[in-house]
Amino acid sequence: MLIALATSALALSGCGDKPQPQAATPAPAVTVAQPTKRTVTDWDEFTGRFEAIEEVQVRARVGGFVTSVEFRDGAIVRAGDLLYVIDPRPFEAVAKQAEGQLADARAKAELAKRELDRGLNLVQTSAVSEQVVDQRRQALQAAHAAEMQAEGALKAAQLNIEFSHVLAPLTGRVSRHLVSVGNLVQGSEGGATLLTSIVSLDPIYIYFDVDEATYLRNNRLWFEGRRPSSRDTANPVEVTLTGETKPSHEGRMDFLDNRLDVSTGTLRSRAVVPNKDLSILPGQFGRVRLIGSAPYEALLLPDTAIATDQSRKIVFVVKDDDTVEAKPVVLGPLDEGLRVVREGLKAEDRVIVDGLQRARVGAKVSPHPAQAAAGGKS
Repeated sequence: MLIALATSALALSGCGDKPQPQAATPAPAVTVAQPTKRTVTDWDEFTGRFEAIEEVQVRARVGGFVTSVEFRDGAIVRAGDLLYVIDPRPFEAVAKQAEGQLADARAKAELAKRELDRGLNLVQTSAVSEQVVDQRRQALQAAHAAEMQAEGALKAAQLNIEFSHVLAPLTGRVSRHLVSVGNLVQGSEGGATLLTSIVSLDPIYIYFDVDEATYLRNNRLWFEGRRPSSRDTANPVEVTLTGETKPSHEGRMDFLDNRLDVSTGTLRSRAVVPNKDLSILPGQFGRVRLIGSAPYEALLLPDTAIATDQSRKIVFVVKDDDTVEAKPVVLGPLDEGLRVVREGLKAEDRVIVDGLQRARVGAKVSPHPAQAAAGGKS
């Protein structure tokens, strides 16, 4: 009897030691948000280089010794400012000589005119022959020709005096002086000496190359009436300089070349950019954003919500039963920090924007709506 009771007690104690079933694992928490919907415009980006609209190599037009340099290297000069003075005294002497020759020619022309007038009066009384009158008329014509030659020689001498004072042909930034005082320079007759150069700065060109695929797409949009052509419309551009994170300058399209470069398959394009503060110099690089579409309604997501599955882009969407579904999407460009989603997403979809590493396709999650930043868009 005691043995039976002991056996029953041991059996009961063994039954009480069985492990209890564990509680179910809670669904992982994720943050979800609906795509932002707004009107956007696509922009194409290219790398460009700035070039001056006007660039002049200032060369000597007359030969002689440089007597003065009138500008500071690298300064801004205005059109008509004095840059160099070449010794004008030899040209002034030639001008004086030309003035004397002109005075002599005018005196001879006056004398020839008087002789002709006298002959015309005498021929009426047959005091002189018609042959004499013809000779005097020819002498007057020769005197007038000599007078014209003397006037030309004087004008050339005066031009040489003017050219001895080298003036800035345009407003812009001048380079350094390449010839110092006391050096002999050659004029245009013997290979003109380069004195300096000037480039204009405001406005300034930026040249960039458009690839063939982008050109064909934009051309197709133009034929469909969805985008103006940059050939006949000054489409807006935005320029980002080296080291900047967002565009700092705005400009307008100015030129498209008439053919594609056969070696690169690109179309040379140009925009005009205002440069009021003269901070941009020819030769700088810049990123050019050119309008690539008409405005359209689009859905946008932060890049952190987009995952990569081999060669395709996907987003994780929480369905009505709180299970996760992967949706392949077609992406567009960035717009104000958000990525345009062209295909694969609906405006009412709840997209996981935080906690992607905890989401598994087909598994349940605990979705929490994203909190809008203070003053931001919901």
